Parts: sequence; C-alpha cells; structure tokens
Amino acid sequence: MKKKLTVAILFGGKSAEHEISLISARNIVEAMDKRKYEVVAIAIDKQGRWHLDEGARLLHGKSESKVKFPDAHNATAVLPGDTATPLVRVHSGAGFGGLGSLGSIDVVFPILHGPFGEDGTVQGLLKLANLPFVGAGVLGSAVGMDKDVMKRLLRDAGVPVGKFLAFNRSDKINFAKVKKALGLPLFVKPANLGSSVGISKVVKPGEFAAAVNEAFRYDNKIVIEECIQGREIECSVLGNDPPIASLPGEIVVKRDFYSYDAKYLDDNGARLEIPAQLPKAVVKKVRETALRAYKALCCEGMGRVDFFVQANGRVLVNEINTIPGFTKISMYPKMWEVSGISYSKLIDQLIQLAIQRHRAEKRLRTSQ
Repeated sequence: MKKKLTVAILFGGKSAEHEISLISARNIVEAMDKRKYEVVAIAIDKQGRWHLDEGARLLHGKSESKVKFPDAHNATAVLPGDTATPLVRVHSGAGFGGLGSLGSIDVVFPILHGPFGEDGTVQGLLKLANLPFVGAGVLGSAVGMDKDVMKRLLRDAGVPVGKFLAFNRSDKINFAKVKKALGLPLFVKPANLGSSVGISKVVKPGEFAAAVNEAFRYDNKIVIEECIQGREIECSVLGNDPPIASLPGEIVVKRDFYSYDAKYLDDNGARLEIPAQLPKAVVKKVRETALRAYKALCCEGMGRVDFFVQANGRVLVNEINTIPGFTKISMYPKMWEVSGISYSKLIDQLIQLAIQRHRAEKRLRTSQ
C-alpha cells in the first residue's frame, strides 16, 4: 500500500482575515482524501502563537468567532535548518529545552489570508525549515500582498491596471490633487490586506478624511484608486511553470461595492455567475491576461486574478490573491470546478505542485 503523505494545514493567523482562514481550512480538511493524506492541523492565534490542533478540533465548530485556542502545552514551533523533523511541540514550562517532534512533514498547506501569512513571512520561515509548501514563494507572496508594488510591477510589465496613488502615513495627502488625478467617486484601501477589510468608497469630499483614517487603521501605507465602471470578473490560475488559467467567473454585486459584508455575511450581498457570460474573445483576453499577471508577479502554485471588464471590452487587472478564499463556495475552486477540476482534485494538484517545486529547488547549488 502506498504511504500516506503527511500534510500540515496551517490556518488562523494575526490578520483581520483570521475567521475566513478557519472556514477555508475546515473545507480543505473535510475534502482531503484520508486514504492519501495524514492531516496535521496547526492553528495560529491572533497573537501569532502556533498551536497543535490535535484532531483538527478547532475546525469542527461552526462559529469562527468563538474558537477557543489550545492551552500552552500544545504550543508548536518551526526549527529552521535541514532537519528531518522541523515542526516540534514546545512542552509547557520547558522552553526550547523541552521539545517533542511532530514527526516528518511531507508538505505544508498554508491557508492564511492577509498579512503574516499571505505576504511572504510564513513562506520565508517554511523555506528556512526546508519544508515544501503550497502556493507562491516569498517574492510572489510579498508583491501580491502589497497593492502598490503589485500595480507598479504590472504596469511596468504592460499589464493594464487602473489609475492609482499610494501614500505612507507620514505623507501629506491633498484631497484636491487626489480628486484631480483620479476623479470621484474613488476607493481608499489599506495597501496590504484582503477580503475588502478597511476599504471605503468615497463619493463626496466630506467622506475622504474618514476613509483615509479607516485604511490607516490596518496598514502604514494606503492606495487610492479610481472608480472603474465595469463588470467584476475573476480568473483562477494554477501551476508553477507553465501555469494554466480557468474559465472566468463574475461577481454581480447587489451592494454599492463588494465589501466584507457582501462577501461573507450577507447572503444576498452578491451573486456569483460561474462561468461568466462573456464573449469568447473577452474570455480569451481575460485568461491570457491572468497568466501574464501571474508570471509578472512571480507567482507559483495558485492565484486568483481579479479584473474589471468594461463595456468596450477593455480588461483591467484589479489585483491578485496568492492564497484566495478556499471554501467550497469560493470563487477560486468553483471556477476550477466548471473548468474540469474538482475541489478534492484541486487540493491534490496543489500538493503535488508544492512537492515538485521543492524537489527542483533542492537540485540548485547553494555554494560554489
């Protein structure tokens, strides 16, 4: 009988998208073929502490806001270096003198949304520990998280994006100049966050200061974007080199914009059309542009590219998500489902892509 692969599911995290991570992780664990995989669940609480979640207990509940994290005796750590057992349990009160191995881990599946998980921080730690992991590497994760850097790289690569400005906390932001460059209405966003957290739509001048303050609550850099009139289209990308693109889907928003509430709390906030009803030429352009964006941003494993498609057929990239929502009803897996790859098969492919990349990297020389 073929040996099972041991997969560590890494979920939770310090970001404002903590609860969404729990939902994604629960769906993945439920869908994984237990004949192929042994699951080790590792939870990261909102303080950034790692816990061994024995039996994936935290993923069995239904209320993500009421999750109780394990006691300190289940504290878990990663040991950098080329060791056979880089994931360890830290015994309570023993410090790093009392370590217990969690055994060999074949691959890590980070399902962490937002900063401290999707931004290259965890990916760098896993690389130091010589652990294969699902999704983009350090560089792709970092540039995919920062909306300012991401848009500048796409623009320089000739991938069409909307007009935007970026500001640090110390900058003086002149509303008149912003309005002249971008017009009204406009959107104010934290540069490094997802799930529409901290985003405001500014329609009137009097709303601008509050929108800027709200975005700065979540990040020390913000982006301000023009309001683009167009259909909200998304496309899933899968692979290392070369990647492939799914059929696109559409988000038909019933609110003013696709806010956090519309995504996760209001059942009537938006309708998903998968696949999107678009002319064949536009579908082709969306898929080709998704691949161009994915490659320009040095992504691997998976990514969801979000677009605006205007009435004249113009396609503009809004952003990329390197760890997209992964619930059974999320756009990323649903677009692959209509493209011929089931949810469980998608998980299989992502795990294999992680292992293949790790093997290829191991063949590289690290010294003269």
